[in-house]
Amino acid sequence: MSESIVIALIGVAGAVIGSIATIAVQWLSHFLQERAAANKDKPRKDLLLEMLRSPNDKWRKLETLMHVIGADEETTKRLLLEVGARASENGQPLWGLIERNPLPKN
Repeated sequence: MSESIVIALIGVAGAVIGSIATIAVQWLSHFLQERAAANKDKPRKDLLLEMLRSPNDKWRKLETLMHVIGADEETTKRLLLEVGARASENGQPLWGLIERNPLPKN
């Protein structure tokens, strides 16, 4: 084999190894970001569930839920859906657990 072919093969091998390393780092970064977000949301979800399982109220105002967990409206709604809650049907900003407030059968 000539010296130029060996140099070319070394270059190709370096490019392949570099590409694999870049993909691995990107995947690891994404995985760690997702895990951090899930860990950040867990206390908020636990608090929402505690509030929505209160024996005194079957429905809670969205504004109250947002204030207690310290999140914006979009985040609060996302977390509410993730814990199994739904909005009321009358257009009011009230939320309750589906297990306590099933949709009416028509």
